[in-house]
Amino acid sequence: MNATTSPTPTEKISVILPARNESLAIDRTLAVIAQILPSAEIIVVDDGSTDATAEVARQASAIVVSHPYSKGNGAAIKSGARAASGDTLVFLDADGQHDPADIPRLLARLDQGYDMVVGARQAGSQASLGRGLANGIYNRLASDMTGHRVKDLTSGFRAARAKKFREFLYLLPNGFSYPTTITMAFFRAGHSVVYEPIHAAQRIGKSHIKLVRDGLRFLLIIFKIGTLYSPLKLFLPFSVLLFLAGTGWYAHTYIEQSRFTNMSALFYTGSIVVFLMGLISEQITGLMYKDSSEPRD
Repeated sequence: MNATTSPTPTEKISVILPARNESLAIDRTLAVIAQILPSAEIIVVDDGSTDATAEVARQASAIVVSHPYSKGNGAAIKSGARAASGDTLVFLDADGQHDPADIPRLLARLDQGYDMVVGARQAGSQASLGRGLANGIYNRLASDMTGHRVKDLTSGFRAARAKKFREFLYLLPNGFSYPTTITMAFFRAGHSVVYEPIHAAQRIGKSHIKLVRDGLRFLLIIFKIGTLYSPLKLFLPFSVLLFLAGTGWYAHTYIEQSRFTNMSALFYTGSIVVFLMGLISEQITGLMYKDSSEPRD
């Protein structure tokens, strides 16, 4: 990886807000951003809103990128990143949860030589106890996988170098797990990531997250973390468990029946297959994060 360089005062900042039916909150958010960063490019990605979100954003002099139908939060992030002309990208929600007054603190940390600064929500910021516990599990797992302390894996409030962020657009999903993907991608590529404490307020308006549907999706994030960063770390424990299960069953049948059964063979075969799948996935993951002078999206 190339050495990280600090941004100069002449570098342009683009602030990107994915929005879907956020007409009740977005005008205030845009006004505060314009006051704090008067020279910044402000982009609102209207993800198929059925209310006046796009009109309110245009009245606030923001650049509006419209999706003809809702494609998802991740798709809105990708559209905003492609449309932005800034050297530094700032992402935050348009629903009033993120305080634009925190943006200068994120940019100040970026000036210290980091490639991405993530706003880490502090205690009391989670929308519910269940989501807080889930995020705690994700953070712990991601920390174990990367060897770095991950304070908030799913935060959508962040600032990043535009060039390095765009390196991974092709990896980002269209749904809600884009923060997980981009964070793990930055760690995997050897980019510098730091966390800045923030407080997230209660959102204005109705949440688009459905408990059961998105709860199941977030469970998949646990496996995605492993496959994104180091698949062998995920596959190897399963391989070992299958091997131990086969050995245990073989010991049982040998003592009871003095024979080797098909079940033991199945466990041993499964252990070998899972281990080989892990090795292959590790190689594929390495190819996904290889250096490239041409960003893919």
